[in-house]
Amino acid sequence: MTNYTNQYKPSVARAAIERLYIAMRHLFIRGSYKPLGVSGEALIDALMTLQPEIYGSIAHAEKVELNGLLYICKRLPKGIEKARYIKLISREGFEKSFDPIIASARRRNCYRIDEEQFFIEMTRGRSDIYDILTHLTFMFVEAQKILNNAMQSKDKLRREWIMLETIVQKEKQGEDFNKEVAFTYLSTLLGRTFAETVLAYEQFEKSESVSSLFHIIYWLGKRAIEEAKEQKDREITFSNALRDKIGHHIYGEIWANKIKSFLIENDLIHRPLHIISANTHSAMNTFYGKAALGSNAENLSLEETAKQLSIAENDHLRQKVKTYASRRGMMQLDDESGMNISVQLFDTEQINWSKVPNEIEFNKEYIDTQKPIIFVMDYAFGEQAFELMDELLKPYDDETKQSLNVKSISIMGKAGILKGDKGDIMLPNAHIFEGTADNYPFENDLCADDFENIPVVEGPMVSVLGTSLQNRDILRFFHDSSWQVIGLEMEGAHYQKAIQAASKIRRSIDFDIKVRYAYYASDNPLVSGQTLASGSLGLVGVRPTYLITRKFLDKILGSDC
Repeated sequence: MTNYTNQYKPSVARAAIERLYIAMRHLFIRGSYKPLGVSGEALIDALMTLQPEIYGSIAHAEKVELNGLLYICKRLPKGIEKARYIKLISREGFEKSFDPIIASARRRNCYRIDEEQFFIEMTRGRSDIYDILTHLTFMFVEAQKILNNAMQSKDKLRREWIMLETIVQKEKQGEDFNKEVAFTYLSTLLGRTFAETVLAYEQFEKSESVSSLFHIIYWLGKRAIEEAKEQKDREITFSNALRDKIGHHIYGEIWANKIKSFLIENDLIHRPLHIISANTHSAMNTFYGKAALGSNAENLSLEETAKQLSIAENDHLRQKVKTYASRRGMMQLDDESGMNISVQLFDTEQINWSKVPNEIEFNKEYIDTQKPIIFVMDYAFGEQAFELMDELLKPYDDETKQSLNVKSISIMGKAGILKGDKGDIMLPNAHIFEGTADNYPFENDLCADDFENIPVVEGPMVSVLGTSLQNRDILRFFHDSSWQVIGLEMEGAHYQKAIQAASKIRRSIDFDIKVRYAYYASDNPLVSGQTLASGSLGLVGVRPTYLITRKFLDKILGSDC
């Protein structure tokens, strides 16, 4: 494998991105490819040229990239390291016969068909496909490193590999083994120091949704060895149904029609509707958290209450808030369409406003007369955002052609920041669609003065095709050039494209509808140790999340629309 260096100009990296996505589209249309065949090598070559920050030391010939490996394992089905055959499918009925495997960091249904084959359901558009193909390509690159580290001259396997096989068997059978000795074998196969190996093992052990590091390295290496020595090729295929359905908004239409039917059935269709794209806990916890927890939260601020509800061990408290909310104005619609986007509706007429935290500013007269509905939809993923918003803002397709009475649209998300630190807030005034000539300027109904005691940056943001854009040369170009980009995310341009189509072309919503975009920084890809692969924000993300939520609600409930 070529030992690439990271001295590339932005033009070279941008060309690599273009090659990467052209190759992916070509392979998708063709229907199948072998990761180490000619077509698969084209993907590997483009990814190695690009060297995304998220994949760390991918270009090193011997060092296995451990942070990047943990990152993708959280986004791929558990056990994927054992797969020889991977098939990307649409929703085709497998959920009725097979128990789905759902990765902890990606809402995808995956099915283990047999010992060697996995099916992975793709229902969220092309971004979903690009994302998983990029991760799989990285996985095969690292598998080749393990193969090379496991082989001696004359094609003989190293003793360390043979010993790892024994360790994996003992681990599977629940037998004890000397971990310190095992780490010495593993460190050789990883091309890493003993200390680095121990630390990586501990990080993998903390995540219940992934296999052990011993297991993952063994099976990645085993499949690579089988292909090299026994011609047992690995293969990725795309089902005919997936290739036929992609781009046709089939799942988004089902999702949106269910919501509109619910609004009609409950006589809510004509009420003022305020759409929020965010998580499905912050608005609920803001409205009901303190009241639901009673004396346990009596002397806590909204932020302190939110932190209590964000601690992993406090699931019983989160369930208590959800039960309390469902009896006092919150209606939850769980998704069955395949989009994996749950929805919450908050009927402001049923909320007891005397128990809402003092930090929330609201106009009771406006609420009593207008009776707005707050509609919260879970985070979308890339191109899926256009499908969801486009279908939601269309008139309901019945004889009356009813449009929703949408008064505002607020988008919250996580994003990579280019000028600042994790936990800071970004307020865009335009979305630049990476890889195209499209850009979407807009008037953001939020400004830096709306947020107190937290760093805020304002300016254009770039909507990327996938996390693979996190190449330092390109990001520095966007930040340092006249574009003056403040951050990167994956949904903004898609949302704004749908909003502008609905407001300025279809006229299904007001021409001058108020939009609000606010992102909190989950990573800084220009700073080593602050990429997405370095881990989640944890409680650091609570403050910006709830500040943004609070500001959305202040604007909505203060009759600012």
